[in-house]
Amino acid sequence: MSLILDELFEIHGFNPNDGQREAITSLNGPLFLMAGPGSGKTRVLLWRVVNMLVFHDVQPEKIFLSTFTEKAAKQLQDGLQSILGTVTNKTGKPYDLSKMYVGTIHSLCQRIISDRRFIPDRSRVKIPVLLDELEQYFLINSTTFWGKVQELLHIEEEDFRSELKIYFEARSSSKHNSAQSLINIFNRFSEENLTAEDIKTRAKSINDEVLEKIAVLYGWYTDHLFGRNQVDFSLLQQKALQTLLLSEHVTELFEHIIIDEYQDTNKIQEKLIFRLAKGYKNLCVVGDDDQALYRFRGATVENFVQFPQRCNKYLGVSPKEIKLNINYRSKKQIVKTYTSFIDQIDWEQEDGTGYYRLHNKNIQPFNQEEDIAVVTSTPGTYDDVAKEIAEFTKSLVDEKKVADPNQIAFLFPALKNNSKARAMKHALEKVGLKVYAPRAGRFLDVEEAKALFGLYLHILGKPNREEYGGAYSDYHDWMENSMSFAKELMEHDERLARFVELKKEELSECRNDYIRLLDTVDKKGWTLKDSYDPKVHKRDLLNTSGISLKARKGLGTTVLDKIAEEKSKEGKPFSLQYILNRATSLDWSILDLFYRICGFAYFSQMFKLAEDGTDEGPICNLSMLSDYLARFLEQGGSIITGAVLIEGGLVANFFGRYVYGLYQLGESEYEDDETPFPKGRIPFLTIHQSKGLEFPYVIVGSLEKRNNVPKNEEIIRKVITDDAEPLHRVPEFDAMRLFYVALSRAEKMLILASPRGRGIKTHIAFKQLIEEKQYKTIPNLRVAELPTVSIKHEDIPKVYSYTGDYLLYLKCPRNYMAFKKYGFVPSRSQTMLFGNLVHKTIEDLHNKIISLRG
Repeated sequence: MSLILDELFEIHGFNPNDGQREAITSLNGPLFLMAGPGSGKTRVLLWRVVNMLVFHDVQPEKIFLSTFTEKAAKQLQDGLQSILGTVTNKTGKPYDLSKMYVGTIHSLCQRIISDRRFIPDRSRVKIPVLLDELEQYFLINSTTFWGKVQELLHIEEEDFRSELKIYFEARSSSKHNSAQSLINIFNRFSEENLTAEDIKTRAKSINDEVLEKIAVLYGWYTDHLFGRNQVDFSLLQQKALQTLLLSEHVTELFEHIIIDEYQDTNKIQEKLIFRLAKGYKNLCVVGDDDQALYRFRGATVENFVQFPQRCNKYLGVSPKEIKLNINYRSKKQIVKTYTSFIDQIDWEQEDGTGYYRLHNKNIQPFNQEEDIAVVTSTPGTYDDVAKEIAEFTKSLVDEKKVADPNQIAFLFPALKNNSKARAMKHALEKVGLKVYAPRAGRFLDVEEAKALFGLYLHILGKPNREEYGGAYSDYHDWMENSMSFAKELMEHDERLARFVELKKEELSECRNDYIRLLDTVDKKGWTLKDSYDPKVHKRDLLNTSGISLKARKGLGTTVLDKIAEEKSKEGKPFSLQYILNRATSLDWSILDLFYRICGFAYFSQMFKLAEDGTDEGPICNLSMLSDYLARFLEQGGSIITGAVLIEGGLVANFFGRYVYGLYQLGESEYEDDETPFPKGRIPFLTIHQSKGLEFPYVIVGSLEKRNNVPKNEEIIRKVITDDAEPLHRVPEFDAMRLFYVALSRAEKMLILASPRGRGIKTHIAFKQLIEEKQYKTIPNLRVAELPTVSIKHEDIPKVYSYTGDYLLYLKCPRNYMAFKKYGFVPSRSQTMLFGNLVHKTIEDLHNKIISLRG
């Protein structure tokens, strides 16, 4: 049975406008797709790929589709499966998308490196290990790295850190701040595809001694990683580009290259993309330069603004240009507000030859209703403004104008150490509303983190305080407060207190077993490096006085003895150290401990709150904690042995290094593919976090943005000379784009916090806009007359699998909720945990029977 594109549109309820239709059907040659806010670009990309696969017989493995987030990639894959399922039902032709390249640019770079199609002789490639941001931080802030300062630069570490403080205009010369500064500039070097030699040469020519020293350390850093076959996120792209430059055949591997959010790509990504598109020249880039927010990560908005010229340069052909300029998201007044806002400054280039942004976009609202959709607060102190907005928000919730409080978003340019965000949060809590604002403070200060780590401190022990001040002293205060909080929990839960004591006893037994076995080794004149021979060593080890039954079992059965003998014959014998570790290792890890603790009342009630939709905030925090603990295990902290315990290694590694690193970093962002924000709570977001999202009600909590030239941008401009925006205008342009994104997130209503008074700074563009538009203030609104918002269903359906979703849900709904919906990282004890939470344990039944008898 034949099928036409319009039939598919009708089946799936899609009625594209002229611009969308043209973008979907324009498949030959490069395409420059300018997509304004709420213009349906995701659906356009989806249907563009459907058109290729179904009506132009393009093979899935010939399509390269890059999205900005994994969530967007998953959304597109689900949409494709749904539509192609319809096609298969109609035509009988199946589609296999498993070989299609779809994902973030980083995930696609990983695939390129590991895919033998890209290697000239198709030889097997040793895939580099990817360091995430946390692992990168621990490397740069390690003793090994700082030890290289004196060795390579011939300068004392403290003196160098003082130089970095001045150079980067940092707040302090602490190791933490110095490491952060170096990480940020290292990433920029990598994203600009610079080598250490490039930077050193340029630094010498401009007589910048500090930059030269930084270049030396960057050279050591890249050599160190490459020598261990490791990469960070920035260097991963370099590796992928190097792979693509090995041979010309790679330019013919993809017929179609589609890049979403192209305004947020960097220099090396542009090279990579044009390399892949060189053969067929079917390169489609989609984006909006007014929503370019990631300069601090190396993104260059010029990649998008100058795409037509660069397309001519690299591909020798001009792209077709299409505007997606109809906004389906926001009410008319909101669209007029953000389009007027972006025009409040002059974007024309100084020489009069053009503009620093794409001009004449002519964005139009689909919704032509003239009702009020933008209001400001009544001028006053920020506390008065916060009180007024909090009461208005409360009335929206009370009068059920929103289906859930998470449909009202508060956006701020930044949340960390933001007094305005704290004041707004306090005002909302004062009227009885719950807020989800992990970024407004340190994540480790949330109750769930303090409770969990407080219990860990009681079980594992606490590092010595030492005579340090500053951040380390503050960290010890946090640990002591966490222990006090956990102690209160144990006082109210006798079972939890017993559990903690039991775990402490297990650790003590494990430690003592190791000490006693070690004593036997010493008395016999053996060493831990000796090869283990059961006939020589086992009897004496088993006869060690005072060791536990568990340690005796750990020394092994006859099966282990036979394996040990075979290993010896192969020339790969077990060491005595291995046998002692085996005998004194625990059957639980740091992550297992988390799941066992989650079975107690304080934590288990958080699952119940999420299950009934009352409050998802706590379970989201628990999910993030499971992720942090899993990442600790990945760094080598999986097995707890007696050796680790007697050397103090576990406490030093976990609390002295890892958790301390989290504390200093202030790690605090929860993001889930399925549920971005917890039900029952009002989300506080940075404007960066809100990009790509939409909310019925949006409150922009601060109209102020510092106008400082980013230090890394200043440094990079010393090394490279590009046709880029003037350095002195970068802060102005970045602030305008940031607030443009904030204003365009709103669907039904946009509320601007507009305080007045001493010390209050409002961005000049907002002053002009508010004066020009004369918006109504909050007291002039009648909440009863505002539209009621229901739960929004995605236009693009989600796809569920029989085995991965349905059967797992049938087996245990709470297990499914935690691992599939909230992204908990599984461990060996997950089955035990959810068995305890969902079904009555033997102990619970036993206690119940005893109580009934009594």
